[in-house]
Amino acid sequence: MANEALAEVSAVLGALGAAGVLFARSRLPLFAGFAVLAVAEAGLLAARVPREDLDRLAEPAAAAALVVSLLAVGAVAVGLVRYPTIVPVALLAVAPFRVPVDLGAQSAFLLLPLYAVLAAAVLALLVRAARGEVGSVHRLVAVPSAAFIGLSAVSLLWSLDVEQGAVQLLFFLFPAAALVAVVGRAPLAPWLARALAATLVALAGVFALVGLWQAATQRVFFARDLEVANAYTSYFRVTSLFKDPSLYGRHLVLAIAVLLVALWLRRAHFGVAGGAIALLFAGLWFSYSQSSMATLFAVTAAVTLALADRGARLAVGVVCAAAAAVAALVVAVSVEGNPLHQVTSGRSQLIAVTAPVIRTYPLAGAGVGAQPVASRREAGGGRRTSRYASHTTPLTVAAELGALGVAAYLGLLAGVALLLREAARRRGTLALGLAAVLLALVVHSLVYAGFFEDPIAWGAIGLAAAAATAAVGAPAAVPETRPRRRPRERAPADAPEAPAEPAARRLS
Repeated sequence: MANEALAEVSAVLGALGAAGVLFARSRLPLFAGFAVLAVAEAGLLAARVPREDLDRLAEPAAAAALVVSLLAVGAVAVGLVRYPTIVPVALLAVAPFRVPVDLGAQSAFLLLPLYAVLAAAVLALLVRAARGEVGSVHRLVAVPSAAFIGLSAVSLLWSLDVEQGAVQLLFFLFPAAALVAVVGRAPLAPWLARALAATLVALAGVFALVGLWQAATQRVFFARDLEVANAYTSYFRVTSLFKDPSLYGRHLVLAIAVLLVALWLRRAHFGVAGGAIALLFAGLWFSYSQSSMATLFAVTAAVTLALADRGARLAVGVVCAAAAAVAALVVAVSVEGNPLHQVTSGRSQLIAVTAPVIRTYPLAGAGVGAQPVASRREAGGGRRTSRYASHTTPLTVAAELGALGVAAYLGLLAGVALLLREAARRRGTLALGLAAVLLALVVHSLVYAGFFEDPIAWGAIGLAAAAATAAVGAPAAVPETRPRRRPRERAPADAPEAPAEPAARRLS
């Protein structure tokens, strides 16, 4: 990358801006934090995006589209200022959508709808802050989030792949800081849990219907590699509106997890929820995503063991034990006479090429975005760099950020778990739904990665902070309107005393 120095300076500024928006407790630090974060994003954009692509913004059509987009962001911001309680729902509604964009010679899938709504939400938060409604992000989320994002940003100074590291900061981690800062300060309405669940399930239903249509017509979108692979297999994998079957499967599993929580809490009609789960599972089946299926099994077992009655827990425990025994037997038979990397679909090989990087850079890692390049160097291989991606979030964190990054990663998960436990006392439905979503994301990231690149993960983390803050006695975000009490009229001094009320009536 030609502008490495600009990218490195912007990364350091972004680390400061991220800490500012997460730690701010008053107006001026919040404004300053977002200003620094915006400068950092602009610097990374200038350093990463080719000059010819930036010059296109001066063309009449591109300039007009940019003006229209800015006006739309402003209009959405006005609505979010007036109705701040819908901020989490609006962000969730656009979080899954990735738009294909050409950046120079590369093609990327960017979260453009999310960036637009997030920008509007930031503007709305700043307007509310100017009026005195600042709030704060709970320290159990703010501290580890700032530590992880800040360490990732600073590690660009020694990253072995500055170009990919800049992409991680520009499009994922710095927007994540803004996302947590906004959602962590969002006012929580009583209907929020139902609205979030309905939005998540509705989106997943659309994705499942598109996936089933693809299975019926044998057509996929945005996945040229998968089209080639499908031509050489006896089954047909689908991706719905995503570029990868596992990413598609992840969103269906999240919706199923929320429906299971609603069923066990008796917050949903059994027939309606059961029909929705059947539709989502049918769509998931044709993804043939092993990671999504394994995640669904783990989350279903965890939710049932946590929320079901004693009989259901015993039944699930027996089924899980039997399934584990059968799986172990199948693995043992499969391993015999076959290479380990074939049995694990290549996962063992990826672990083998990532482990040397962790040994070589144990403390601070090889730098953000550098794990595939570092693994390729350690292996001395000639394959494409993307073939060396670990596809496992803990391994990627350990390779890129070392022991310091792993500590920040585990600290963030521990902080969120503590907050959810606290929030469950007052906002049980919301907290349990968030716990199921985060559990699914963490489990899925063990075999597919992408935890810190998923805006739903950061949004759930921010909501956990908001729910816990409300639970520990913060001022109510959506106060109930109560009728004023009329002042009690005093009896005249010469008026006789009212007779004492019978004790039975006083106690009734």
